[in-house]
Amino acid sequence: MDTVLEVLWMLAEAGGQLLLQPFYYIAIILIMLIYRRQVLLERKLFHVRLHSWGAQTWRTVLGGLAAGACVSLISLFLGMSISMEGIICIWAVTLFLLLFRVRYLCLAYAVGLLGIAQFILNLAPGLQGSGWIAEVIRIVRELNMPALLCLAAVLHVAEGLLVRWQGAAFAGPLFFEGKRGKLVGGYQLQSLWPVPLFLLIPAQTAGAVLPWTPLFGGDAWQGGFQWIAFPIVIGFTEMTTGLLPKAKARVSSGRLVGYGVVMLALALLSAWWSPFMVVAALAGIILHEGLVWLSRLEEQKSSPLFVHPVDGLKVLAVLPGSPAEELGIQAGETIAKANGTPVTTKEELHAALRMNPAFCKLEVRNFAGESKFLQRAIYAGEHHQLGVILAPDDQAPFAVRMRPISLIHLLRPRREGESANRGARRSGGGHKSRSADKGQTPLKQDIQAETEG
Repeated sequence: MDTVLEVLWMLAEAGGQLLLQPFYYIAIILIMLIYRRQVLLERKLFHVRLHSWGAQTWRTVLGGLAAGACVSLISLFLGMSISMEGIICIWAVTLFLLLFRVRYLCLAYAVGLLGIAQFILNLAPGLQGSGWIAEVIRIVRELNMPALLCLAAVLHVAEGLLVRWQGAAFAGPLFFEGKRGKLVGGYQLQSLWPVPLFLLIPAQTAGAVLPWTPLFGGDAWQGGFQWIAFPIVIGFTEMTTGLLPKAKARVSSGRLVGYGVVMLALALLSAWWSPFMVVAALAGIILHEGLVWLSRLEEQKSSPLFVHPVDGLKVLAVLPGSPAEELGIQAGETIAKANGTPVTTKEELHAALRMNPAFCKLEVRNFAGESKFLQRAIYAGEHHQLGVILAPDDQAPFAVRMRPISLIHLLRPRREGESANRGARRSGGGHKSRSADKGQTPLKQDIQAETEG
């Protein structure tokens, strides 16, 4: 009983450390900024809000708590040897990388770079430095890299499971510039999870000793143990024009789990043979970049799904709580007729719905090409297109151009969009639709669409 009470007291102290550390709050603020950016982009493109950045933040916080509990439980058997100085060092590298790209907000990159730095420092054991540089060198040399690589691997497995669970729910529809300059519909799947970890570390205490010996730490566990709070961020960003969000989430989930398993094997090898550590650190970065490259290659080769066929209108998204959702219309389906009239443009759909403003009948083709017939009363104040967002056509005034974003873009999303629009008007360059030829210049809003993890 005394041991249980001691463990619970240590956990309470670690929880207090988590609340006092700024990193967990920094992670939540970054996530809020990313979701806020997504909502602003939706308003610019569709003049409606499909998601609530507040609700998205809470859902990811809860998902992060669940992941943190599972990974913390696994870490009981892995063990960890890290100090508060080491946690600050990892977060400093992470925030530095965030200045260049949001997708670098990943433990694999921070740990990989620190592993390479530790390897280089170990090649020059006489290098000590002076002042704060000497302190940084000491902290980097003391990091238990195999244990940190194992932790990054387990977190990627957890991330893959979270992507399978929640990834598609946060997908946002966008209008992309296609291969030949034609606008196509697509989705950006973007989600980050703040994960509060409670790691078991060896410590010299007068309390109880663990009844088992974790993988990392060795004889140090004979002196006792304690808990330490280590908040981190996991997440991913993908774009797709050839798959539905759920299908893309399944693909990304499988790859992230596979990446985590491979990294776990490499980390265990580095614990068995220390010179292999730098190989595992390099592999963590290279394989992660390989996931990004593979996703880009697949998108370049895939045929766009959200383009209008010659005999209907392709549905890109459905507004939550709209008549279209009640009718059962789904993204990727095609509206062939409205009130018995074939529709091939948004104007024709609008005119057909106005033929009977109190009631509508739709013929919709599903993914198998089979027709389903839907009908519903229309009430005053409801969306003029029943709440469907259609794939872009040649008259779409807005386009989205992809570019990696950094922390600066997150802090000023409105200014970025305005400056991009002014630049497009000054230069007159970039993609122009038919509406642009009539004096309307498409808005070029830069976004990031690369795998994170």
